[in-house]
Amino acid sequence: MIFMYDYVIVGAGLYGAVFAHEATKRGKKCLVLDRRDHVAGNIYTEEIEGIRVHRYGAHIFHTSDKTVWEYVNRFANFNHYINAPVANYKGELYNLPFNMNTFNRMWGVITPTEAQAKIAAQIEAAGITEPANLEEQAIALVGTDIYEKLIKGYTEKQWGRPCRELPSFIIRRLPVRFVYDNNYFNDRYQGIPEGGYTAIVEKMLEGSDVCLGVDFLLEKEKYAKVGKRVVFTGCIDAYFDYCYGPLQYRNVRFETEVLDTPNYQGNAVINYTDRETPYTRVIEHKHFEFGTQKKTVISREYSADWKVGDEAYYPVNNEENQQLYLRYKALAEGEKNVLFGGRLGEYKYYDMDKVIACALDAVKREFGEECL
Repeated sequence: MIFMYDYVIVGAGLYGAVFAHEATKRGKKCLVLDRRDHVAGNIYTEEIEGIRVHRYGAHIFHTSDKTVWEYVNRFANFNHYINAPVANYKGELYNLPFNMNTFNRMWGVITPTEAQAKIAAQIEAAGITEPANLEEQAIALVGTDIYEKLIKGYTEKQWGRPCRELPSFIIRRLPVRFVYDNNYFNDRYQGIPEGGYTAIVEKMLEGSDVCLGVDFLLEKEKYAKVGKRVVFTGCIDAYFDYCYGPLQYRNVRFETEVLDTPNYQGNAVINYTDRETPYTRVIEHKHFEFGTQKKTVISREYSADWKVGDEAYYPVNNEENQQLYLRYKALAEGEKNVLFGGRLGEYKYYDMDKVIACALDAVKREFGEECL
């Protein structure tokens, strides 16, 4: 059989784009498909009122992997944005992650010793020795005040169920810093790409043929005859037509609005941690790039239940789903001409740097060489 392409890559997100770029560099011919009408997947950015808007939620690039940082900087320069989100609990504002600014606002404490003593006293009073659920796990780590104001409502909105019904392993640890530092990430490298994420992916896809608005799963047999190998970054259970039943995912819905004001909330990300506010956070996009435009664009973010046919944003990695995923993984290993990768293909939550690292590892396995 004569194939038109060496690789048919399903998904024009970060994983598929990195693989396509590296394969093309090696003289391979790639066809990249995506069912959306744009490339870049969930990191897609579009311009509204001169502001680059993260259509599918805030994406702040951060990594401690020097190799990945140097790699992504081939495609864009990054600004010096530092992620410092704020939590709004019924009008009370707290810095995240939990640090001395948080503790001072909550209890009036000034020194790390005072903050540690306050948390330790609440943990001791709770008397939880073997946490049976997320609520007990969180209280056993940070005490009742932080749990009630900054964890409970946000988490229940995010997962769509009470914290007492969520497994404890979801919060095995919580970042607690006894310093006055609002930088959310500990990673050495951090920033937002100048020009937006879409431009990065477009550069990665140069030299590949790209077809948008195409649902690979509706024409799987056709595309299997087009390319020697398939790189699949969609939902692994969907590839196998949910033969063992669907895995669970969470969906996210956004309401984006242009406001006739230069500054709506004074910060790029504000989380709403009370249960009564229906959205989980508000993103003001211009602050990612220190914008000075006369208008602003905000997005309210709602966590939502997922059903087959919806966009899957992130997997629900509890024990039940992990066991089901292993059954699909066994099927995937039997697909000798298909490589499954990315957050949905591997049913694993990945940050952007980990997606790039995994794609580069896949390239190394595929071609037997490092990515230069």
